Amino acid sequence: MKEYATQMEAARKGILTPQLKAAAEKEHMAPEEMRELVSEGKIVICANKNHKCLEPEAIGSMLKTKINVNLGVSRDCKDYDVEMQKVMEAVKLGAHAIMDLSSHGDTAPFRRKLTAECPAMIGTVPVYDSVIHYKRDLDTLSAKDFIDVIRLHAEDGVDFVTLHCGITRKTIEQIRSHKRKMNIVSRGGSLVFAWMCMTGQENPFYEYYDEILDICREYDVTISLGDACRPGCLADASDVCQIEELVRLGELTKRAWEKDVQVMVEGPGHMPMDQIAANMKLQQTICQGAPFYVLGPLVTDIAPGYDHITAAIGGAIAAASGAAFLCYVTPAEHLALPNVEDVKQGIIASRIAAHAADIAKGVRDARKVDDEMADARKALDWEAQWACALDPETARQIRAERKPEHDDTCSMCGKFCAVRSMNKALAGEHIDIL
Repeated sequence: MKEYATQMEAARKGILTPQLKAAAEKEHMAPEEMRELVSEGKIVICANKNHKCLEPEAIGSMLKTKINVNLGVSRDCKDYDVEMQKVMEAVKLGAHAIMDLSSHGDTAPFRRKLTAECPAMIGTVPVYDSVIHYKRDLDTLSAKDFIDVIRLHAEDGVDFVTLHCGITRKTIEQIRSHKRKMNIVSRGGSLVFAWMCMTGQENPFYEYYDEILDICREYDVTISLGDACRPGCLADASDVCQIEELVRLGELTKRAWEKDVQVMVEGPGHMPMDQIAANMKLQQTICQGAPFYVLGPLVTDIAPGYDHITAAIGGAIAAASGAAFLCYVTPAEHLALPNVEDVKQGIIASRIAAHAADIAKGVRDARKVDDEMADARKALDWEAQWACALDPETARQIRAERKPEHDDTCSMCGKFCAVRSMNKALAGEHIDIL
């Protein structure tokens, strides 16, 4: 029998769990140091006791920035086999978490397949699944129905759940009077908002938060406090709706910690570059250092087809300023369900952003591979360069398709290569150009 219910409770009791030890080794951190930060809520280890094949990861601003990948079927794209192909490709490319956002069909088998076979952390948004699970319209569902689906996901081994607990009936009047350009763009947040409008009742995820905490404690499910009022365009960034919800999420974070339940806090959204760092610091203050999980932020609204780039720009700034977890964005954002290639492009863009941020904030050994790449480039050692590359397959393919005449050059510079010339000059060799 375990002496603890959650990773946070274990840490507070001085227990070094197997999951914590494994995560600490990946971060090159002493387990005792990580234990202290888990006990304070500044690091979370999302590890449902029923997710047996999980390879544990720790999430915190002082650690390597982690990447989440959103997947799942929709009414227009129903092929679960394709979604599983995306999952395996995502894990291969270095994703640390998979969120199943399926909004059609029988979601349970796919969710259970994920927790049975996928070593990455698994997240869900139970409010999506409620309508699908009961096969009833939103306004016919009760608060108990929503909470029962949270329990179902917890039993299935889901490691973290996004719950939009921070909007209340007061938010309805705020949205109506504040005249946001994009209103609420969070899918889960919009469903909770619509349910409150139609039923006249309080947000069930807020009203029955203590009951939800008991479920999460039982299975060690981390709550990802969803930001229903995250800005969906630059014009809505840092407005009163977003900031007031953040204040409420700070209060809910404290309540979760009182029951030893781990918490992440979700953030923007779309946001001008000059506001990102301030938003990260504000969250750290209000939520007392709980890990911040951001979508992007996207730094411009006018790049459909390229939003993996706009998100990577914002994600790098956010992570360098304190965000711990980046939700990838693909070229299909705002346009369609991403295909396998979109997933790859989104992951690589997010990993670049995360790695750049880790270097900037001085994460342990973050720059080690960059220094190895510099050595490989200096030596014109192509195989060593592939070993350092985030996407060696693409790098190797580009060089192979445009093969140079001489192997110690590339087809861009040929014998004008600066590295080649300097190596020869410093070795006292003749430098042949023509």
